[in-house]
Amino acid sequence: MRSSLLVEMSMILSASVIRVRDGLPLSASTDYEQGTGMQECRKYFKMLSRKLAQLPDRCALKTGRYNINFISSMGVSYMMLCTENYPNVLAFSFLDELQKEFITTYNMMKTNTAVRPYCFIEFDNFIQRTKQRYNNPRSLSTKINLSDMQMEIKLRPPYQISMGELGSANGVTSAFSVDYKGAGKISSAHQRLEPATLSGIVAFILSLLCAALNLIRGFHAIESLLQCYLLVYYTSWRNVKSFLTFGLICLCNMYLYELRNLWQLFFHVTVGAFVTLQIWLRQAQGKAPDYDV
Repeated sequence: MRSSLLVEMSMILSASVIRVRDGLPLSASTDYEQGTGMQECRKYFKMLSRKLAQLPDRCALKTGRYNINFISSMGVSYMMLCTENYPNVLAFSFLDELQKEFITTYNMMKTNTAVRPYCFIEFDNFIQRTKQRYNNPRSLSTKINLSDMQMEIKLRPPYQISMGELGSANGVTSAFSVDYKGAGKISSAHQRLEPATLSGIVAFILSLLCAALNLIRGFHAIESLLQCYLLVYYTSWRNVKSFLTFGLICLCNMYLYELRNLWQLFFHVTVGAFVTLQIWLRQAQGKAPDYDV
């Protein structure tokens, strides 16, 4: 009965602040409604949070009796759930207010280095106050000017996400490589690696030194530079490539056996093995154990 009443009313139900690059929830409103429809929408929140880096900066998803809208800026996304009849202009004006307040309150360094979910949970106080204002048109009408937001939505409407694009619900992964008015071609973001350790930095410097010593031999220098690249950037089959590169370094040093003394051979092979170990140890960033929206 209560769920049906919520659908008839035009209102914002919940909101979240999420980091774009990895979907880490930074803050969220406290939700008291536990209806079946709300539970289903929370699943969509989770699915969308994992794909934010691949989506335009302003999107909307219709989920039957509810709508999910979000905007993204400076690596942070602001997502809200509202009833299907809630006006678009008010929804995106609400998100715009959250964005401005969050950027004013927290600097990018804090949001980028956050590790634990909901580490800015105190921002919930502002979310709740703003939500109450937007759910009460009488208190809202005299405090905001919607004409600018209305014009912006008209000129650059939010990208409408279809349920088919959320294919992960059925085990299907969507690339989200779509053309979007005002956003251009959307491509997937690169996976980030864990922060470099001191040993990793030393390995990088030694590999560059090997490359410099092998400049006159061309191909042998490229192997060391390739190791540097694999140490810094994430690529598919990264560990396999690093072991193959180390194998080439060993073969090249065997070929140069008569041109180098044992200490030179030992230095190049040892550095190659050390860099390969550091590549293997520096893995892609993972999520915190209790990572969730």
